[in-house]
Amino acid sequence: MAIVTSQAELQFVVITPHTSSDATHQIQRSSVSTIVARRLKESSTAILTKFHAGFFRVSLSLGGQALLWKTLMGPTDDTSSLRITLHMFHPRAFTLLWSFAFLTLVLLSVLYLLRCLFYFKMVKEEFLHHVGVNYLFAPSISWLLLLQSAPFFTPNNHSYVVLWWVFAVPVVVLDVKIYGQWFTKGKKFLSAVANPTSQLSVIGNLVGAQAAANMGWKESAMCLFSLGMVHYLVLFVTLYQRLPGTDRLPTMLRPAFFLFFAAPSTASLAWQSISGAFDTASKMLFFLSLFLFMSLVCRPTLFKRSMRRFNVAWWAYSFPLSVLALASTEYAEEVKGGLARLLMLVLLAFSVLVAIGLILFTLLNTKMLLPHNDDPTASHLDSHLPEVSRQRKSATTTSTVQTNDKTCV
Repeated sequence: MAIVTSQAELQFVVITPHTSSDATHQIQRSSVSTIVARRLKESSTAILTKFHAGFFRVSLSLGGQALLWKTLMGPTDDTSSLRITLHMFHPRAFTLLWSFAFLTLVLLSVLYLLRCLFYFKMVKEEFLHHVGVNYLFAPSISWLLLLQSAPFFTPNNHSYVVLWWVFAVPVVVLDVKIYGQWFTKGKKFLSAVANPTSQLSVIGNLVGAQAAANMGWKESAMCLFSLGMVHYLVLFVTLYQRLPGTDRLPTMLRPAFFLFFAAPSTASLAWQSISGAFDTASKMLFFLSLFLFMSLVCRPTLFKRSMRRFNVAWWAYSFPLSVLALASTEYAEEVKGGLARLLMLVLLAFSVLVAIGLILFTLLNTKMLLPHNDDPTASHLDSHLPEVSRQRKSATTTSTVQTNDKTCV
């Protein structure tokens, strides 16, 4: 009996270390998985809370470039050597560009949908912001640009019609809300909230009109075109006069001044699609956009402070240049003169170089894409950050104050 007992005790002693070792490994694995899950949650929270509609500047730029190159590689009556050279580019290069723009827009749209699902209060605050609300038009504009430049189906396709409705309806809904606030009394009337980004609401109507005209829907196109142009005239006069309260664009967002010539450029293209020719009205709008472009280019000091550190606001340079180059292409095809072709070449080269430069800057500065504390479109959302982030921020502030106190002592 003693031997059995000792064997039992010895057996118990031998088994116990293995059991504790397995439990230790399980605890370690569970702790590692917990840490990984916590890190993923924190990173996803940081991305969704700092992400905003202003990031759709990237998709606007890529969509404008896709539409520009589809026009350049499409059928034309211009027999100049420049257009013949441009037609030598392989169609797969354009398909690759369009696919890259499409994947970028899909990624941005998914992120914003997740933001709407999990942080709807921050989206609501963005809607109430005088700058952030205008970029809510950017997703619809981006999708309409990719719809027009899509290499897979024509405007006569049934899918084209369905997608046009899906992307154009949000523009009209935002029009009803924002334009209604502009001419009614309250804190949101035009003279109090007008800024250069307000022209995105006009561009949304004009891009929708151009897409509708391509389908042959002249009445719908005229409706959107007239809605956009009437409000553009009022907005342009308001911004031109600099009434009290209209100069509310932070220094960081000064690249949005390029939207001044993006609106008339888009209007010239939309009217060409409606009328069927680059007629006198389209030329007048093109000349206006060219004049505004030259006025801004001759004042580089206006953008000096906003160019000190890379941020996503830099992408505001690209889309206006793309639509201006596209309008110059249509103008050169209509006029067929040497000076018009030279102007088209200069604007086309400028547009492509700026787009390539922005892509390279973005790849080299991916850590600087998410807005910092000085981002004017994200700072007003700080009150809706998760509790953990606010506690960390308060702890950091407290430690900084304590350090300063010790230094003073």
